[in-house]
Amino acid sequence: MSMLHDLEEIERTVLTTDPSFRAIVRAEMDRHISEARQNALAGSKDAFLLSLMRLLALPRNGHTRLIPNNAISVLPFRFVSIGTGVRLLDAPSGFSEAIGSELMSINGVQVSEIEAAAEAFLAGTRQRRRVIGPILFAWPAALFRFGVFSGSGTISYQLRDATGRNSELVPDMNDKVPGAALYPRNEHGKADAFWSPKTYLEKRDFGQRGLLLVLPSFFDSGETDFSNAVSEAAECVRSRPDRRLVIDVRGNTGGNFLKTLPLIDAILEGSDNRRVGVLVDKFTFSAAIVFVAILKHRLGARLSLIGEEMGDGLTFFAEGGTLDLSTSGAVVRYSSAFHDWAGGRIDETTPREIAAEIVPVGSLELDRYWTVCSDDIEARDGFCREVLDSLNA
Repeated sequence: MSMLHDLEEIERTVLTTDPSFRAIVRAEMDRHISEARQNALAGSKDAFLLSLMRLLALPRNGHTRLIPNNAISVLPFRFVSIGTGVRLLDAPSGFSEAIGSELMSINGVQVSEIEAAAEAFLAGTRQRRRVIGPILFAWPAALFRFGVFSGSGTISYQLRDATGRNSELVPDMNDKVPGAALYPRNEHGKADAFWSPKTYLEKRDFGQRGLLLVLPSFFDSGETDFSNAVSEAAECVRSRPDRRLVIDVRGNTGGNFLKTLPLIDAILEGSDNRRVGVLVDKFTFSAAIVFVAILKHRLGARLSLIGEEMGDGLTFFAEGGTLDLSTSGAVVRYSSAFHDWAGGRIDETTPREIAAEIVPVGSLELDRYWTVCSDDIEARDGFCREVLDSLNA
């Protein structure tokens, strides 16, 4: 089957139904459709996928995008955006000494230049692009498209470790792995690409200092485990009405925010003096952002937002579904509903149950910047003690 079939599926299912494309000039869409068609006819799968990425990034809506991970082969390095840099979090044994180092350049081209070249191919906000973009550093076809790799010879990676020592990695160009082996569809920022939460709720009681609640995900394929975790968290919060709280939603890529409302209600039932800190990062997405937005709207100045800018803004298109491209093997994520948690607006696409909860939050400005690898539990707990103390100040 021709890759043209994949393109036709996108035109039929996504471009005509996803409301985020309404603001895109048809001529601009047609130009990128034409490029994708030419690459499909030429049988160049990687070039075809890159042209689809460019097409689907046009609305700048992070919930609408091509996910190439299952369809491509990459060099065996896992790069992840940590803080303001890009770090190597996994590599074959021959390169393991460089794990943890920051990527500085590829073939002598600075990372910032590559990110600038990749911007048009990545959907969403700056932070979302920094989350989903690192797979491009390991994908030779993308580096070729960005002018970093000639298409022949080798690709060399220049890195710098925490001590300032420089190193260079030059992998065998034949040593490639499936993209999904190192880059998950829902990027969480952890070293283990196959990481998934062992529990929907982790509690740490710091005594009179306060309580930490870790909510790593709002997705629940079983339908009951997450609801049970929310009930447990709500009961815990109610039993400590005067206790200060820190809620960690770093790495939470979303799910169903409606199921979190009982926890929000329980937090509001506490003392009027209760203060709450929320830890967020660029891997905080979708329903997790909505959870934070509702908390901010209800708590006002009693909520402190700590970490780094989240992966999406407050105005976006979501819901929708996924489309598996049968020929190329890639996946398309598309949207169907408008959300505006900044201005509290809805339209005819906003589902009724969501429209009933939307509130005008305005903006979510950080009260304090903090970033550390979410695998570092000791650093997190130490920081939480400090945050809880500051909430009492």
